Amino acid sequence: MRLTIDTDTHTLSLVDGDHRQELPLYSRDAFEAISRQWVRVGWSQKYQYTFSWMGRPVIQLPEDMLRMQEVIFRLQPDLIIETGVAHGGSLVFYASLCKAMDKGRVVGVDIEIRPHNRQAIEAHALAGLITLIEGSSTDPGIVAQVGALVQPGQTVLVILDSNHTYAHVLAELEAYAGMVTPGSYIVATDGIMMDLADVPRGQPGWTQDNPARAAFEFAQSHPQFIIEQPHWPFNESDLQANITHWPGAWLRRAG
Repeated sequence: MRLTIDTDTHTLSLVDGDHRQELPLYSRDAFEAISRQWVRVGWSQKYQYTFSWMGRPVIQLPEDMLRMQEVIFRLQPDLIIETGVAHGGSLVFYASLCKAMDKGRVVGVDIEIRPHNRQAIEAHALAGLITLIEGSSTDPGIVAQVGALVQPGQTVLVILDSNHTYAHVLAELEAYAGMVTPGSYIVATDGIMMDLADVPRGQPGWTQDNPARAAFEFAQSHPQFIIEQPHWPFNESDLQANITHWPGAWLRRAG
């Protein structure tokens, strides 16, 4: 696709093979088209590797973090389960929200928690709200260990951010979906991989081997889970779509 921005005529031209579309530059459709390319270029430039939260690197797109904050504040979960720890920035982010709300705690699961990261997380001021579990997120013993932390009547939110292959995410969805409270979500992050197969640092196989496909197929076979973008609690614009690394990620448990 060829995208041409003309600031003199205030138009955005999109050419894809024989199909040509011209949009007003300052329209919602143009914003969404430009945003898609911005995300693709930013991902290739590792833009998401430039942020930290309360001293720990957090490898996320800031808008995804802010949208997650909106959901966490609305749900007021008792337990936030995240697969994938890395540097611990996301765990600290969720723990800081729990601290501010005076409710909830966080569980992080990773197949390998590197010693320097564990040390930094356990030394953090919010460490008392974080439980670390080392092991494969799909190992039945690890899943059982996480499940034992869920108490009756608790509101539970699950975020999947470990191995992003289709097979692994689908296995995680099967393993953790039962812990999700009706009305809450299990979130299969980084489905943007499906749109990055042709960019530097991408891989051709990502068109099929990605979390968004796993989430879609899981919802197809588990009708109690519905893929939906959580509503924006505040919106004075005409915009409706997130700028996100997590398209098709949010699976809400009905009921």
